[in-house]
Amino acid sequence: MGRMVGIKDVARHAGVSVGTVSNVINRPDSVAVATRERVQAAIDRLGYVRSESARQLRAGRSRIIALLVLDMTNPFFVDVATGAERAARDAGLGVMLCNSAQSPVEEAEYLGLFAEQRVRGVLVTPADTSGRTLESFGRHGIPYVFVDRTVASADACSVSLDDVQGGALAARHLIDAGHGSLAYVSGPMQLPQCQDRRTGALAALAEGGLGPEALVHVETGQMDVAAGRDAGARLLGMSPRPTAVFCANDLLALGVLQTLFTAGVSVPGDIALVGYDDIEFAAAAAVPLTSVRQPAHRMGREAAELLIEETGEGVERHEHQRIVLQPELVVRSSSLRQQR
Repeated sequence: MGRMVGIKDVARHAGVSVGTVSNVINRPDSVAVATRERVQAAIDRLGYVRSESARQLRAGRSRIIALLVLDMTNPFFVDVATGAERAARDAGLGVMLCNSAQSPVEEAEYLGLFAEQRVRGVLVTPADTSGRTLESFGRHGIPYVFVDRTVASADACSVSLDDVQGGALAARHLIDAGHGSLAYVSGPMQLPQCQDRRTGALAALAEGGLGPEALVHVETGQMDVAAGRDAGARLLGMSPRPTAVFCANDLLALGVLQTLFTAGVSVPGDIALVGYDDIEFAAAAAVPLTSVRQPAHRMGREAAELLIEETGEGVERHEHQRIVLQPELVVRSSSLRQQR
């Protein structure tokens, strides 16, 4: 494999100095038209591409922002990334996408990498909910914005969802449909989203005159389809069995649905089912899934816009914002009472 073409090769081919080539690349208006055209012809002929890393070292800032999410297998985070990427692209920036796999250790390793690469800023859904890892990262002077979460102790922007309201929407819908015994299938309860969605569900039960004992909690170690299938098996073993299930995300709900379907349990005839996120697959499930919709694309875009604003040229004063978006219940077949 041949060596990469450098700026000296272009200068030699065009018969000019290295400084002239640099001016053509960075300050073209300062170079005479004929010389500029000759240098550009040499660049095109040799296939020269300038070193972005070298430019970053000179300028002290990057054109890359990092996005660190909990689980890239979850389509919700794909939508968040798409929104962030569009905002970055509009600003002439690129996005480095990384997956912490819900691991505080992997999160810390990625944050170290971002510091080494001198990224412009970081969008992060933190796995370390204490905020200590990001507090340490902040000493590098690289701004960060929380996505899908806020950390009360952190001095940073955030774009999140009112998950207490989202949990209440799901449970209230099931209570209004006549269900008096609900199960809540969550991921790890150290995740604030899982806590808040349960809090909202309990509030809805209280509004409906039901006590906390009306909500059976099934906690899982992950928030994926496999964990949902395992949770479904646990639900099948319960006696009495809840008549409705609210899951902390759609992947868990789809796993529960698979287990119930395999066991011959009718959804919604025997058990009503509600998910969370409203990913694309929710509407396409064998039984279309009722879900609490998060505006994921908007969340990613607004978070990126806050980060870009904070890291923009000439910014002297930036006031952190905490944007809280509102959820929406999308009702489909999985929770509708069947006529008998």
